[in-house]
Amino acid sequence: MGKLIPMEGNQAVAEAMRQINPDVVAAYPITPSTEAVQIFARFVADGLVDTNYVAVESEHSAMSACIAASLAGARVMNVTAAQGLALMWEMLYIAASMRTPVVLSVANRALSGNINIHCDHSDAMGARDAGWIQLWGENVQEAYDNLIQAVVIGERRDVRLPVMNNYDGFLVSHSYELMELEEDAAVREFVGEPVYVRPMLDVSNPYTVGALDLWDFYHEHKRGQWEAYGPAKQAVVEVGQAFGERFGRYYGLLDPYYLDDADLVIVALGSTAGTIKDVVEQRRERGEKAGLLKIRCFRPFPLEEVADALSSAKAVAVMDRAAGFGSGWGTVYPEILTALYHKGLVLPTVDYIYGLGGRMILPEEIHQVYDELAQVAAAGGTAEPLRWLGVRV
Repeated sequence: MGKLIPMEGNQAVAEAMRQINPDVVAAYPITPSTEAVQIFARFVADGLVDTNYVAVESEHSAMSACIAASLAGARVMNVTAAQGLALMWEMLYIAASMRTPVVLSVANRALSGNINIHCDHSDAMGARDAGWIQLWGENVQEAYDNLIQAVVIGERRDVRLPVMNNYDGFLVSHSYELMELEEDAAVREFVGEPVYVRPMLDVSNPYTVGALDLWDFYHEHKRGQWEAYGPAKQAVVEVGQAFGERFGRYYGLLDPYYLDDADLVIVALGSTAGTIKDVVEQRRERGEKAGLLKIRCFRPFPLEEVADALSSAKAVAVMDRAAGFGSGWGTVYPEILTALYHKGLVLPTVDYIYGLGGRMILPEEIHQVYDELAQVAAAGGTAEPLRWLGVRV
């Protein structure tokens, strides 16, 4: 058992990075992730890690350096948010296509414009199809635990993919919670030594990276990359199980809460899940069958598992903290509908866009969602499919 200590999310991420002791960190700090990089840079300056810290001139350069270091054979990490992640866009695809297991922690923040430094999920959701594994944490403990697991998941020989560790900006990054900090030796034993697969610094076995790949082979190469995501999903499950056996906190693709007999279910990810859990308990005390399906692994998306988890529900609400402009929905909602469709399930499902730009989500608003779900279920499933929660009128 580790040591119980109050920490904020950025500090917990920096501590996990210190314990893992990556070979290279290349970063360009941006709010609200800046603090994690500042703390880790202090660890480097104080000689507490052997990491080569590269202070670059932009987030695009940061990810470029991370990719190069990973291809050279290094264990690599980075931290960013919002516009920083957006500036990496080109390189995110390259990191995944080159099968570099870079680990990137993202303190989720709204994208401009207008300028906003507070939480929503538009940054990571915008990158959801770039080929990265995406883990989402609810609180400080999960931001810490997910980062440790991300290293093992990404470096597996049957995966070799970059991993994004998402935790809500300010709501988690700057909030103190009592968390369990594991012993340094235990963390390093769990992640093990870096797994080197064809490092480019092996001059005895040179090969070409990033060659021109036109219509004659590109299609086949993308098909080959596609095959990595089945093993990646299995890796998330197996590493989460192994983490639980070692540290007592078990993780999977999903985190169901009072879901076995739930009629009214909310689907959510990130810190809002904690608020929903409190409301679920209050509704349960009234005898109502309310439940929560928290998505921990958004990529690869757990299609079958989501459908199975929701199959007994009478009405479902999806909480979207990002707006899919021009699509008519948020970003999580169509994934849920696809999962239900492939299972042959026709369930009344309502999309709620909420909390953009850091707008707080209150327990009263979660109660409102459950009240409206009850009305939808009673009406036989007829519902307006998109609603904006917490908008002033």
